[in-house]
Amino acid sequence: YQSCNRAFSLAVSDEEKQRIKQQYNLPDKFFLYVGSIIERKNLLTVCKAMARSKNILNIPLIVIGEGKKYKRRVKEFISRHALQSQIIFLSEIESLQSLKSFQSSFDFPAIYQQALCMIYPSVFEGFGIPVLEALWSKIPVITSNISSLPEAGGDGALYIDPLDEEQIADAMLKIYNNTELREKLIDKGWQYARNFTPEKTAACVMDVYKSIF
Repeated sequence: YQSCNRAFSLAVSDEEKQRIKQQYNLPDKFFLYVGSIIERKNLLTVCKAMARSKNILNIPLIVIGEGKKYKRRVKEFISRHALQSQIIFLSEIESLQSLKSFQSSFDFPAIYQQALCMIYPSVFEGFGIPVLEALWSKIPVITSNISSLPEAGGDGALYIDPLDEEQIADAMLKIYNNTELREKLIDKGWQYARNFTPEKTAACVMDVYKSIF
């Protein structure tokens, strides 16, 4: 198993969150997607879920990530369904393109910790580090019920069929409407993330070496 940057487990101050919110022009409430914009990461299905629920749930999606051919397909869908104001690509904001703290991911914990939820419906992963980053950040996670994602999210995530846009839309509505569910996922996610500290994961690797030598 892997761990992630310790910065995600540290609470960002309210002052710093407000600074980042203003600098990135973040909305008061938003869903978050982090990852390369490639086919297996499945952003297009999230966009389809948002199109399905846009008259019910007026919460934007912040996208951190880049892509080429598949991203063009995503953008074409967004344009056809008039979702430009609802799906915001941070990499396309001119003021952020030369911002070192964005390019280096330094500001990411402050962005994560302001999100309503992380959405990560990948169809295949080696592990799923953004899921773990979200659990450490104490935000709920919607992720896939296949591949390694149930191992990355444990009982701290809401699982969906990643190719079912209706399931994703329903999960987004549940997260938004159900405060008790959000708090339950946050608590369970934080507890589960503690299985993946750098110390624990390093010790597991050392145990493998010791078993061989």
